[in-house]
Amino acid sequence: MPSGNLTFKPSPSEINRNLCQRCKGFRKLCGKSLCPILAKAKSIAEIQKTFSKTEFFGASPPGFFVGVFGYPKVAIGPLVPPLASQDTSIYDAEDLWIGKSMEEIIAYRTSLVRGKAATSVKSARDPGKILSLTQELVMSGKPIDTEMSFIKRPKLDIVFSPRTTPSGPSGILKNARITENPKVPKPVDKIVGDTDLKASGGILNLYDDKIPQRHITKLLSAGLFGLKKRRKLVPTTWSITAIDDILGKRFWKQILNKNWINDFQLFGHKALGNNVQILLYPSGWMFEALEYWSISPLGNPETDWETWKGRKKYADVICGAYYCTRLPVLEYLTKINRQSGAFVFMEVDPEWVPMGVWRFREIAKEALKHPPKKFDSMDNAFVELKKRLVLPLDRWLNVSKTYKIYRTQKTLENYFPKDIQG
Repeated sequence: MPSGNLTFKPSPSEINRNLCQRCKGFRKLCGKSLCPILAKAKSIAEIQKTFSKTEFFGASPPGFFVGVFGYPKVAIGPLVPPLASQDTSIYDAEDLWIGKSMEEIIAYRTSLVRGKAATSVKSARDPGKILSLTQELVMSGKPIDTEMSFIKRPKLDIVFSPRTTPSGPSGILKNARITENPKVPKPVDKIVGDTDLKASGGILNLYDDKIPQRHITKLLSAGLFGLKKRRKLVPTTWSITAIDDILGKRFWKQILNKNWINDFQLFGHKALGNNVQILLYPSGWMFEALEYWSISPLGNPETDWETWKGRKKYADVICGAYYCTRLPVLEYLTKINRQSGAFVFMEVDPEWVPMGVWRFREIAKEALKHPPKKFDSMDNAFVELKKRLVLPLDRWLNVSKTYKIYRTQKTLENYFPKDIQG
């Protein structure tokens, strides 16, 4: 993997949060007013009318998915809605979904028909016909008309995941063809063609060139980064967190020598059944992601954390949500040229549906776009924070690791007046 020892595989706790695989939309195990499975089935019933036997044609957003089952031999293929020569980019653009409803997002995703072809992850170095075509598709910066033919008519697979966005019907590909020339951004063409550049370098260069993170993630999944002899396909579930981690580590290194912020800053935003509250405080870099599931049988929040030393092991409790909220916090601190400690409180309410970890990243980004409420002490910040959380704050603080460190660590305030600190 391009990011050290991290493998980004979902932990048992992450998998067990998803009731949908057991419920299948009929047992009402979650008690939600909107069942994602049934909403998905309704959408599929509508779009299946557009199929002509096993032939299919539409404008890929562009979209691409690499499965994890059977690794290192995986299922790959394009994602295509039944809309030819149209702007379908919104269907696979989670960074544009924060103001959308759950129903709208589910409709986008379940309208994408997924073609599947089995291949080795090492085939990225010498791709066959279908992989070569999908790599070309993924490089495009705009929707591209694509033909797919299936061995059998695509069927509805129930795939709602805590990590990835929902999927629509899928089938085994017989053949695929791009019917127009891809519009490839020049930075993408340059990096993909550089087979002497390490994957992390290519990722960071594209991010600096303002290529959307979602596009970079697809390029990593398609095995288009890194040294030629080491290129591999990366399951989509892994590549999402890998990109969050690689970008986050870059900003982490940049802020470690910066001055601390001078006050306590509280940000927050709610969307899609999720509440994200971010509290920054004067300190050397510390980060803790705390998550509470209202639908979980567990009574306390779960947590993962790090200090200025960073993390060397995968955050296997909070999992992908850890990396996708750490990144926006580090981006914000880099922007203001400061260093701080950070708590990220994440509440998942009973109306949540499993649409992927992207939602925490985008909600955190939205929160950090707006001016924070500022306070002169942690306790005063807590007064406001209590109003924003459903679970009593004491329950959060009792499990917090970095709060204990903050309360016991000695800082310059112990030795010098605050007004002479940098």
